[in-house]
Amino acid sequence: MNAFITLAYRQLKRFTRARSRVIGSFVNPIIWLIFFGLGWSEVFNFPMARQIFGGVDYLSFLAPGIVAMTIFNSSFISGISVIWDKQFGFLKEILVAPASRKAAIVGRIVGDSLTSLFQGTVILLLMFMIADSLKVSGIPFVLLIGFMLAVAFASFGVSLALRMTSMEGFQMIMSFLMLPLLFLSGAFYPIDTMPNWMQVLAHINPLTYAVDGSRYFLLGTSKFPITTDLSVLALLSIALLGIAMYSFERATIE
Repeated sequence: MNAFITLAYRQLKRFTRARSRVIGSFVNPIIWLIFFGLGWSEVFNFPMARQIFGGVDYLSFLAPGIVAMTIFNSSFISGISVIWDKQFGFLKEILVAPASRKAAIVGRIVGDSLTSLFQGTVILLLMFMIADSLKVSGIPFVLLIGFMLAVAFASFGVSLALRMTSMEGFQMIMSFLMLPLLFLSGAFYPIDTMPNWMQVLAHINPLTYAVDGSRYFLLGTSKFPITTDLSVLALLSIALLGIAMYSFERATIE
């Protein structure tokens, strides 16, 4: 338990002390919001467009996607810090410490997930200032979905980073995966408007269910039953967390 608390606290402290990281973590979603969201909201400002987006304006439709994107990006990127710790020897100290490896890696993942959730919360509150149709009552449920999403992709990032030694290699894989997952999630346009082959990929994209579940609680519309969204995210986060624990248990640093 001490290892869990210590590693979680370290990741939170590490985030708050890195001012450039704090500022930078909000720049990307705000850029998407201003130059993509506000721009396209004028293009889709006519009655027929609202039917395409479930009866709401485009900014309201986009809001759950931007929140999920913020949490997804931040949690996935957190895997880079594992490679950093490898290079500076901190990871080796954890591996040889008389503490549970599983508790340590879970603490690290939870700490990274909480920082990602904080970033998503700030963006969510910002969306309430510019989008008209969002429901305040949905905030707690969106945060629950966000936490499961963060745990899942922070775990995936850690598992991936444990097998790599190069930050450049990790960033290359991350860049290769992030944009397809985002554009196939239904965050920017409805899944039903995609070509058939893209719809198939969207259905196996875990980010799709986070966006869909968030949209259900914030707007009252969704493509899948909310029980499906929550079940997929819960199973995914548990499975990926288990893989991260197993990978860290067997990890060695040369």
